[in-house]
Amino acid sequence: MPKAIWNDHVIAESADTVMVEGNHYFPPGSITSAFFVPTETQTVCPWKGTASYFSLEVDGHQNKDAAWTYAEPKEAAENIRGHYAFWKGVTVSE
Repeated sequence: MPKAIWNDHVIAESADTVMVEGNHYFPPGSITSAFFVPTETQTVCPWKGTASYFSLEVDGHQNKDAAWTYAEPKEAAENIRGHYAFWKGVTVSE
């Protein structure tokens, strides 16, 4: 089962991730929301839409903008609506 791990903590885990462009997108109910802090960062993908970012805070350490989600994706990316993906040192293992 895919797990997202940072700072020795599981921050998301689900057998129902969606793979897009090499990233596992975890469903909203699979994340440990206590580790997620919204930021002002946004990026725009031509086919997915606007992504909103979250920093991860675990044991007093912060990983700025390490997670993102598409709350209102374009039609082509509807299958990842509200799902979360990771980068910046977050390890995703299966």
